[in-house]
Amino acid sequence: MKKLLFSLVTILVLSCTVDAQMVHPTLDNLRGEVIVENEIFKIGYSEVLENPLWIEYTIQCPLSGVDRGGMDFYEVEGLHTSDDDDYYKNEWDKGHMVPAAAFNCTKEMLLLTFSYANSAIQHESLNRGVWSRLEGFERNLANFYEVKVRIEVIFDENPKRLPSNAAIPTHFKKILMFDGREEVFLFPNENTSGSDWMDFYVAK
Repeated sequence: MKKLLFSLVTILVLSCTVDAQMVHPTLDNLRGEVIVENEIFKIGYSEVLENPLWIEYTIQCPLSGVDRGGMDFYEVEGLHTSDDDDYYKNEWDKGHMVPAAAFNCTKEMLLLTFSYANSAIQHESLNRGVWSRLEGFERNLANFYEVKVRIEVIFDENPKRLPSNAAIPTHFKKILMFDGREEVFLFPNENTSGSDWMDFYVAK
């Protein structure tokens, strides 16, 4: 059973189609944007910034599903990303951009969301607060509509960086598309305690 599970995990990790002209990128030849795509998301990832630049997905599992217990983020072969060192003893979370709860139909699908390609440097207050609550709203909508989501990760021209070198985004823009509508939210990457996610709604 353990051997079968290992084989499934290996297949899932390799299923992310990375445009990898370099199998093992180095700090001297990091790429500005690499497309990472599988059956649940499409991501434009910056090795230079060690963050996604944009993310697109359609919610597939709005109801409760399999347990995520024991899962942790893993690195994608051939892609230079953030890693555990970037989140050690600081205020930054491994922010799922494609939310695990929206793809928990199966363990195989859920595991795809734990790729470091899907992780942004996100303030813990934002990630665990209004961002999470908006994800819950998305899932509720998906009980009635097809809900497509695009996230744009925004940086300063010369972004601040962690001691580990990963860049810190300034904002996250989330666009919800459903029932012929587009609803846009713009979140600062900072402490948002005491706020409601509708406080960050912006006109299209």
